[in-house]
Amino acid sequence: MKGRVDPTRDDPVVAALSESVGGPVGTRWAGHRWWTPTRVLLLLAAVTFSLGMVQKSACVDDDWVFAQERYSHMCYTDLPFLYTGRGLAELAWPYTEDAQVRSRYQVMEYPVGISYFAWGAAWVTHWVSGSPDVSARGDVPAGDLAGTPEVRSELGTFVIVNALAFAAMALLSAWLLAGVHRRRPWDAAAFALSPALALTALINWDMLPVVLVAASLWTWSRDKPVATGVLIGLGTAVKLYPLFLLGGIAVICLRRRRWPELALTCAAAAVTWVVVDLPAYLSGPAEWKVFWSFNSERGPDLGSIWLVLQQASGATITPETVNHWSWGFFLLWCAGVAVLGLRAPSTPRLAQLGFLVVAGFLLVNKVYSPQYVLWLLPLAVLARPRWRDQLVWQATEVVYFASVWWYLDGALQPAGGDDVGFYWIAIVLRMLGELYLVALVARDVWVPRHDPVRAVSPPLVEQRVPSTAG
Repeated sequence: MKGRVDPTRDDPVVAALSESVGGPVGTRWAGHRWWTPTRVLLLLAAVTFSLGMVQKSACVDDDWVFAQERYSHMCYTDLPFLYTGRGLAELAWPYTEDAQVRSRYQVMEYPVGISYFAWGAAWVTHWVSGSPDVSARGDVPAGDLAGTPEVRSELGTFVIVNALAFAAMALLSAWLLAGVHRRRPWDAAAFALSPALALTALINWDMLPVVLVAASLWTWSRDKPVATGVLIGLGTAVKLYPLFLLGGIAVICLRRRRWPELALTCAAAAVTWVVVDLPAYLSGPAEWKVFWSFNSERGPDLGSIWLVLQQASGATITPETVNHWSWGFFLLWCAGVAVLGLRAPSTPRLAQLGFLVVAGFLLVNKVYSPQYVLWLLPLAVLARPRWRDQLVWQATEVVYFASVWWYLDGALQPAGGDDVGFYWIAIVLRMLGELYLVALVARDVWVPRHDPVRAVSPPLVEQRVPSTAG
């Protein structure tokens, strides 16, 4: 594409690395007919995801559930535990009110989109496994199911089924992100090569909202408000945070007086969310409410600053206290982002506003699981497409990723006391890395000449002009 921005001439880190292979691309470079940027990005994403699967291989032989090294080798995933712990091994509908099922299994504590997907993946697992007789499993105590040979073999199959779907989502996300800014497809390389993607994509079902957020950014860049609203509605039915994109869209529409687009996007999101949630609500209203009550009643949990405050002080912070303060801080944060977006010299980009809002939510949330980095990833790589800043931020995420598993394994427990200071340091370091990126994005919004997407600057490396002298 004419005018496409090449990273070897736009990004200082890539420009410096290119010296080892001949330097930045020149004006006579014509590219390759088949190896387009998008195809290269898809290959990179596939390699990254494959390396993530290799990293989890230490748990394969023991089917994850029985792997003693799942923390020390950092190969833990929630998927097989929920397969047997939420009735998926018996193909129980997540929102059934059947008394026998409810006496045996907890209700899925996730939004309906994840519950639907997990149930569908369980159905595929049973089909691949030869459609076993699930009715006979009702006679086995639920806690013993994972130990039966038949179900134990299904645990690995269930992980593989989900992993293949997640891999497809990672590829689709890379393709979508590459198309948001048509002149800058290489900005998506920070997603395709992300260590956070490799390390955390298989922990839970967080790749579902990731691909829907990437698709929302793509459709918004194509001026498709209805499609954007539908995707945000689907994303909200999977995880709550895609809803926050509507705040960024509201700021953009207010600045540009695009009232019809704002109304269409919000209406499409609301209708889609209701339609997706309705089957779950109609089949089990009490079960549908579990997600909301579970999150309301949980106290300070892994990765959150609230956990640090509770453990360091020795005081118990009640769920009500965390709810009030975290939502209070988040509303103030959103107000700050709104003021920044409305008073900025130029209309901010959706990725910038979305990143700032979601980052604020995670920083004050009562739980910050290691895979939640995926929530920020598609927004971050487009909000601040600079490799130096992405590497700084993701390095803190990698440190936290290792620390949380060692913490759960007891490896960070001091011999002479109960305090786990190293884990607290990892939490704070992670927050500082995120705040570093927040500060840069906020500066880009306030001073658009710092925004790599908007800035018009001379090439990093001068082109050599052929001499016409004899």
